[in-house]
Amino acid sequence: MKRSSSTATAVRPAPAAAGEPAPVPVPAATAVPRPRADAVRNRERILAAAREAFVETGSAIPFDEVARRAGIGNATLYRHFPDRATLVHHVVLFTMGRVTASAEASLAEEPDAFAALCRFTHTAADERIGALCPMLADGFDREHPELLAASTALEQAVVTLLAAGQAAGLVRTDIGAGDLMVALSQLSRPLPGTGCLDTDRFAHRHLQLFLDGLRAPARSELPGSAATLDDLRQKTM
Repeated sequence: MKRSSSTATAVRPAPAAAGEPAPVPVPAATAVPRPRADAVRNRERILAAAREAFVETGSAIPFDEVARRAGIGNATLYRHFPDRATLVHHVVLFTMGRVTASAEASLAEEPDAFAALCRFTHTAADERIGALCPMLADGFDREHPELLAASTALEQAVVTLLAAGQAAGLVRTDIGAGDLMVALSQLSRPLPGTGCLDTDRFAHRHLQLFLDGLRAPARSELPGSAATLDDLRQKTM
């Protein structure tokens, strides 16, 4: 019996009719290879280690130190991220993606919208979202399509989360998503290179104090107007 072959072969077209040009053979479709599991794990380890390093010392940290923290060799690091700009770009996307997922999961899984807001805020602090601000400077490409898509997804998730709390009467209505993001960034980010790394143990305490101030009914009238995400974009462009 003739054994079948697993090798992809070209699809043979039907013979051309008289007077017509001969058809060109169409190659069979080939599957796009998926990254190996160990390569995916190494990539995530690098991104997580780089994010922590950027929080502590800024994005100028030597690649050798990032590789050491990730527990991989320099060659592996450069194979995934050949230069600093590429690494910073993907750390930003990595962090934004995880924070977006946290906002969506919080709203879907928590018993009420205020509990969802609290869970999201504390999780976003653990994801080091405050580290994004310093990385978005020094020639960072803010208009990159990947970044714009990630930013839009994050903004929509945060706006939806906050609006759910306000619609349920659990969150005061005189604040905007920009207020939440500014407070989250400021209260969860140590200043790079200052050695003030033990502020992590106070971050969640201060964030909860802030969150309690968002509860409805409001106990005071806020000066000024609510900060929107558009306000933040205008101030950082």
